[in-house]
Amino acid sequence: MMGFMKKMNAIQILSYGGPELLSHSELNVPKPGQNEVLVHNAYSGINFIDIYMRKGVYANNRAYATSLPLTLGMEASGTVIAVGPGVANVRCNERVAFCLSPGTYSEYSVVPAWKLVKLPNFVDFQTGAALMLQGSTAHYLSHSLFSLKKKHCCLIHAGAGGVGQLLIQLAKMLEAKVITTVGNEKKANIVRGLGADVIIPYKHVDFYEAVMEETGGLGVDVVYESVGKDTIEKSFSALKSKGTCVLFGFSSGAVTSINPQVMADAGSIFVTRPNLADYMANATIISKRATDLFSYLKEEKLKVNINQIFSITKAAAAQKLLESGQSSGKLLLQINNEH
Repeated sequence: MMGFMKKMNAIQILSYGGPELLSHSELNVPKPGQNEVLVHNAYSGINFIDIYMRKGVYANNRAYATSLPLTLGMEASGTVIAVGPGVANVRCNERVAFCLSPGTYSEYSVVPAWKLVKLPNFVDFQTGAALMLQGSTAHYLSHSLFSLKKKHCCLIHAGAGGVGQLLIQLAKMLEAKVITTVGNEKKANIVRGLGADVIIPYKHVDFYEAVMEETGGLGVDVVYESVGKDTIEKSFSALKSKGTCVLFGFSSGAVTSINPQVMADAGSIFVTRPNLADYMANATIISKRATDLFSYLKEEKLKVNINQIFSITKAAAAQKLLESGQSSGKLLLQINNEH
């Protein structure tokens, strides 16, 4: 890394739009500044936030503002190869993972040191990259935003997705009852194996009616809503009085407006649209979430399903697969063959 003049491969967009806009770029390897670390990335996670950024949805978002040209990717694992002034929590050659630091579809990333977590010996690079963003999301949804307990019944949309699978497992650890929607029988088998109590094939069954039947007309305490436009209104109706709808994703399209009267008519419900960044605001909470997730892995209470691994040159194909709804579990980019 003499003089940090080495070039690196990266996947960027020069304008917002479809996956065909992803292109290979050759960039200078960045140099870490004050309280920053340079990570040689091994794997990058593929997440819906990458797609939202590619489309420009977050161009003006307070937490995830983007500008062009943009190197995509918000989650990775790798090895620390250089540290900037003021860094005390990690050293060179340590194995780490991180999320919510942009530009991970690249060989190297400069990352604020406080966002890094060290990978235990029993967590490999693939699992580390797969768990940071989606695992932290599932953790804050079930432990912080709405603290699930034994008395609760929750509806988890897209249960066979990356977040969905982890969220089902965490909800069952907390002894909540889990109702989940899936798109096909293969996905139903996946969530069945994770302990879901009620599985709704939403393409063939009205999930609202199924929830009402299962809950004796009461509805669920919380809906974890990641589909968005196609399901949001029925998700409101599926809540019990004063229930909570957590809109944390919108794979079917953005929810652009909500009529407050609809919320009242649904039973004085609460609706929240959280950003993960607000639940990962400092090193202490990042470490807490990672420590919990790693301990669940070690105790074999949590399974991470890596569905498919793509080379960095196939990033567009990986995003297309995620958008299609045909994948189940986690998609990764292999950034570096040396790891």
